[in-house]
Amino acid sequence: MFTSVLMIEKPLTSVDVEFVTTLHGDEPISFIVLMQPRGDQADLLLRAIDDVAMGELKEAVREGEEPEGEDARKPAELALEHSLTVLRAAGAEAVGQVVEDHPLDKMKSVVEESGADEVIVLTAPHYVEEFFHRDWASRARHKVGVPVLKLFAHSE
Repeated sequence: MFTSVLMIEKPLTSVDVEFVTTLHGDEPISFIVLMQPRGDQADLLLRAIDDVAMGELKEAVREGEEPEGEDARKPAELALEHSLTVLRAAGAEAVGQVVEDHPLDKMKSVVEESGADEVIVLTAPHYVEEFFHRDWASRARHKVGVPVLKLFAHSE
């Protein structure tokens, strides 16, 4: 069975599920999902700049409303539970957890403990961080020891 560590920041859409579950053809796949709440990922200014770069001015204004810390925990748990449910419904094995501190360290330990074959980082575009190679996928490539695939999440 092929094992992927899947880092997400929002609930998976049906398009996301179809994409990640068909990446390896008909080979059975198992996912270990790490949910990183978006509010805890980057500072407010970088998130707002990304929104402006994408032409989403209303989103830039709302960045201050994004839950962080303990307030982000419950929405992240619900997003994770939904994502695990839809992955299982698509025929994949799936377990997961919300990551609160040191997500790259957690990703590395999960890869080592599980013997994962790859890491998939599925996020919205983060142009400023990507430009400076400070996004999760770029940073993970130097840390986890397995191939890292960066995919952009879809909206429904």
